[in-house]
Amino acid sequence: MASTITFYIARHGKTLMNTLDKVQGWCDSPLTEEGIKVAEYLGKGFGDLHFDAAYCSDLRRTRQTARIVLESKGQPNLSVTEKYGFREACFGSYEAGYNQKMWRDAALYMHYTGIEEMYNDIFSGRASHSDTLDTINKLDTMGLAESFVQVEERAQAALKEIAIHESVEGRDKNILIIAHGMSIICLLHNLGGKDLLTGALDNAAVCKVTYSEGNFTVHAMGDMSYVVRGKELIW
Repeated sequence: MASTITFYIARHGKTLMNTLDKVQGWCDSPLTEEGIKVAEYLGKGFGDLHFDAAYCSDLRRTRQTARIVLESKGQPNLSVTEKYGFREACFGSYEAGYNQKMWRDAALYMHYTGIEEMYNDIFSGRASHSDTLDTINKLDTMGLAESFVQVEERAQAALKEIAIHESVEGRDKNILIIAHGMSIICLLHNLGGKDLLTGALDNAAVCKVTYSEGNFTVHAMGDMSYVVRGKELIW
């Protein structure tokens, strides 16, 4: 019988730039006190679930989150492997600017009257995250912003590499991955995630994915129940 690799892919905890509502792609900032707490809640919320391996992007905010999650859940000695493929999308000239400006520019370019109208279309299926990311790619004056496909390809390549590597032993495993809001969306969108995502990915939200016999299946997107459970346990 084929083994099943179960991935728990979570967004990092809240950071300083998240708090300031600044664009944070390849730019980076540390977790805030709130971000540390939500990572602790996530770790506690995983309960008795045992992780066989842990991965994160090569940015500090995911590294910091991964370590806090593992310490909180009682696996402080599990090593965390960094993967560039899970890095957040690059937003080019919009990096470190205000989110409102970037998304407003994208909305207007896409002929919406405002950001809310654009978001409503995305989460109702009339538009997609690929449309917005590709628009930012076009609007970027530096030519550095990544397209949806660029992020999707590198993120999926990293996930497939891990899945194949962790399947070699032929036994079921649980794998923790800490990544970023947009990179997770790009990673899972065309694997089935687009049908399960109904809103933005909150900090520490979990997406559950399984890999078996060469196929990925997305079971949940943006699940905050682990955080809720952990908060109840700590309080």
